Order: sequence, then structure tokens, then C-alpha cells
Amino acid sequence: MSELPPPPLPSCYRHADRATGRSCTRCGRPACGDCLVAASIGSHCPDCRREARPGVATRARDWNARRSQPVTSALIAINVAVFVWVLIGDAGAAGFRNQVSRREYDLGLNKWLLEQTHEWYRLVTAGFLHFGVLHIAMNMLLLFQLGAMLERALGSLRFGLLYFAALLGGSLGALVITGDGGGLHGGASGAVFGLMAAAAIGLQRRGVNVFQTGIGATLVINLLLTFTIPGISIGGHVGGMIVGALGGLVMLAPRHQAPPPWITIAFPIAAAVACVAASIAVVG
Repeated sequence: MSELPPPPLPSCYRHADRATGRSCTRCGRPACGDCLVAASIGSHCPDCRREARPGVATRARDWNARRSQPVTSALIAINVAVFVWVLIGDAGAAGFRNQVSRREYDLGLNKWLLEQTHEWYRLVTAGFLHFGVLHIAMNMLLLFQLGAMLERALGSLRFGLLYFAALLGGSLGALVITGDGGGLHGGASGAVFGLMAAAAIGLQRRGVNVFQTGIGATLVINLLLTFTIPGISIGGHVGGMIVGALGGLVMLAPRHQAPPPWITIAFPIAAAVACVAASIAVVG
């Protein structure tokens, strides 16, 4: 009985001088070890690997989805920096005493102070002032979560404009509801309430039942806390929420109902200016 020689091995489709017993698991072409690259299932040749790679538009979209939120990060950094600056002046500002420190006094919002000094910068600086570790921790957690959602949907410029419009809306609300006297107002919660309201309206306008999402539950819980816990600025929260809700209506409309792009920039600017003008009128 004669013995037949084994069949010759095929050559790599890219290197004709290399015999190989391996092949691409996607197209079946013989390929050498230098050409094959491990895939989730088996090994792929260079051509199949290139064909399986997402297109430029898909890769750009995926990159955009993974990128950081620069405005959100910057806002958190500023809030934390201001809190540390206040702590340096008075370690008790961490939340271990009830009196107001000098640095808190210099940044906080109070109608009587504005009547006496006309220091309108307080409308903004109060939004970066926090009274205690728990206060800033809760606000920054919500800002981080909402920023991850809204900055990607709106773009960094529009998100930043909406944030400051809601912040100024919160300052106006604090002046309107508390009236003369009252405590020293501070915190990013007016702006954060605005972002929550904007996100809720945006989801609702896209056909999503907001009360089946974490946004709806968070908004309701925070509203209950606002009206039941003493010492929380009702006006600040409600003012920011109203501006944010209006911003959601204009800036987060479904694509088929979206207004011209310039309106989504002009609205938060106009809202911010209106809040400042109204605050000046309230103070007199």
C-alpha cells in the first residue's frame, strides 16, 4: 500500500511565499500569523478588520459620547475652589457652626445688603457659595449628573448659558420671596434646580414619561425637601426652576420642532438679563 503525501498548505493571501494552516474566521482566506489579528471571535485578516471598523461619522459620534463635559467640570471646580477659599478663612465653614464667616458674608446674597451697598455681583457669587460640606456635596453630585446629560445634548456654550440664567433666576427668586431681612443666601441649588427642570421638560417633549425616570423622582423629592425643611431658600429653588423649565421648552425641543439655533443662544442670555433687571427693580 502506498502512502500519499499530505496536501500542500495554502499560501497567505498577502504573502505568497508563506505557507499557512490558518485562515480568517470572517472571510475564510488563508493568512499567516503576522497578518491575522485576534477578534472577539477567532482572528481577522487586515481587510476584514478594516471593513469591520466603524465609519468616520460613527467614530466621531462615539468619541463625542465619551468626551468630558468641560463646562460642567469647570463649574464644579469653581464651586469647590470657592468652598476651599472660605474654609481657609474659617474652618468652621465646613458646617460645624451656625454663624456666618466674613468670607461668606462677602459673597452671599441678602436684599438688605443690596439695598445698602448695590453690590450686584452678589447675584452671581451667591451661586458659588456653600454652607457646609453636605451642602456643596449634594449640589455638586447633582450638577455632575445633570451636566453629563445636558451638556452633551445642548453643547457646552448653550449649557453654560442655561446654567447662569438659572443661577440668576434663583437669585431673583431669593430676593422676591424672602423680602427684607432674611438670612444670607448661597448655593448652586438654584442653578441645579433649573437644570433639573430643563431636563424634565426636555424628556417630556420627546415623549418620555419623566416620572418613570430618575429625573422626575429627584425633582419631586427635592421640591418636597424645599418646602418642608427650614432654612432652605424656597425662592432660590423656585426661581431657578422656572427659568430652567422655560429654557427646556425653548432649548430642548424635539428635532422636528426645534427653533432656529440662534434662539437657543439668545433665550438664556435674554433670561439672564431679565433676571438681573428684575432683581435691581425688586431691590429698588
